[in-house]
Amino acid sequence: MKIAKSTLIDPTKNELYGIAAVALSFFVFAYSNRFGQISILGYYGVWFLLVLVDYKRALGNYLKYLWIFGFGLFCFISAFWSPAFGTSLRTAIQYMTHIVCALIAMRTISTRTLVRGAIAGTAVVLVYSMLFGIYLPDAMDGTFSFVGAFSSKNQLGFYASLGVFFCYAAVMLFRERGIWFPAAGGISLLSAYSLLASQSATSVITTVAVVAACVGLQGFMFLSPKHRRAFFGAALILGLGAVVGALQFGAMDAILGIFGKDSTLTGRTYLWQQGMLAASEYPMLGIGYQGFWVQGFPEAERLWDFFGITGRSGFHFHNTYIETMVETGVIGTVLLVFILLTIIIGHLRRLLVIARTPESLMFFGIACLLLVRSFVEIDIMNPYHVGSFLFYFAAGRLALAQRRPNRVFFDQFVPGRTGRQTG
Repeated sequence: MKIAKSTLIDPTKNELYGIAAVALSFFVFAYSNRFGQISILGYYGVWFLLVLVDYKRALGNYLKYLWIFGFGLFCFISAFWSPAFGTSLRTAIQYMTHIVCALIAMRTISTRTLVRGAIAGTAVVLVYSMLFGIYLPDAMDGTFSFVGAFSSKNQLGFYASLGVFFCYAAVMLFRERGIWFPAAGGISLLSAYSLLASQSATSVITTVAVVAACVGLQGFMFLSPKHRRAFFGAALILGLGAVVGALQFGAMDAILGIFGKDSTLTGRTYLWQQGMLAASEYPMLGIGYQGFWVQGFPEAERLWDFFGITGRSGFHFHNTYIETMVETGVIGTVLLVFILLTIIIGHLRRLLVIARTPESLMFFGIACLLLVRSFVEIDIMNPYHVGSFLFYFAAGRLALAQRRPNRVFFDQFVPGRTGRQTG
C-alpha cells in the first residue's frame, strides 16, 4: 500500500502522524532513562523519517535559523576544552540533533497538532507515573514526595504543568470541540491532581501565574492594536508594582510557607553560591558543556556528598543561568538568554501588533513558563527534554514567514462579526 507524502509532511493533512510523533516524543523525554537507547532511536526515527520523505520541506533554509543554533554550536565548541571531552562532545551532538528534531517538527506540523499531541503525550506520561510511581526523598529538603516514574518531583510537576497549560490552550485558545473537548477536560483534571501530588512549589506557582497571565492577555485581544498596546503597558506597570509591593510585605515567605519552604529555598541558595564560585574560575568560556557534574571531579563529588546524592548523577545547580555560566561561561549564557528573550519578545510583538493569533499567545505562554522556571530549574539546556523541545519549536516559529494579520479567531466573539476558526 502506497502512503501519500502529504499524510506525513503536510501540516494540513498529517494530523494523525503529528499527534503520534509529538506524544511519543513527550514519552521519550520523560522516560528515556528507563527505556534506554531504543526509545531515543524511536524519537529520532519519527522526525528524521520526514527528512527522507521530503528533505526540503522538513529542513528548509537553515540560514534563517543560525541564531537558534548559537547556543548549541557553542556547547559543541566548548567540548574541546572540557575536562570530560568525551561526555561533553557526545552530549553536545545530542543537543544539536535535538534542536534539529524540534525544527523539523516546527516545519511539518501545525500548532493545533502540537497542542493535541502534547495533550495526548502528557496524558500517557502522567498515567504511566500514576501506575508505576513511587515516593522518594527530596535531595534538597529531605522530605518524601510522590515523584511518579521520575527521579524528581519537579519533573512530574513540570509535565503536570504542561498538561494544565495545553488543555487550557486547546479549549480556550483553539476552541476545541468534539472528542478533544472532553479529553482536554479529563486530562486537565489528571494534570491538576498530579500537580498537587508532586508537591512541587515551582510547578504550582508557575502554572497558576502563566495561565492567569494568558487569560488576561486573551482579554486584550478584543481591543484594537493601539488600545491593546496601551492597556498592556499599563497592566505591566501595575503588575510589576503589585509584585514589588507584595514582596515588600513578605508575600514570598508566605507563599513558600504554604509549601513548607523557607527563604533558603530548601538549600538552593547555598547551591547557587557554590555555582557562582565555580563559574568565577572560568568566567568567559566556562568549564565546558556538561563538564562539571562528572564523576571524579572534586567539586561535583563534594556537592553530591553534601546533598546526599548517592547515585552521583542527575543533579544540577537548580538555576539555568548559573548552570550555563559554569559550563559555557558568559558567552554561552548570553547566547541562551538571547534566544529566550527573542522568543518572548517576538511572540509578544506578534500577539500585540502583527498576527494576534492564538498561536502567538500560546507560544508566549510557553516561553513565560520556561522563563519563570529557569530561575530554579534547567529545562532548556539539555537534550531529550520537553522544555528544550518546546523552546526551540517556539523559536523556529519566529523564523517562518509572517502571515497576514488575522483577527478571525477573536472576531467570532464580537457581536456582528463572524469568521472561520483558524489554528
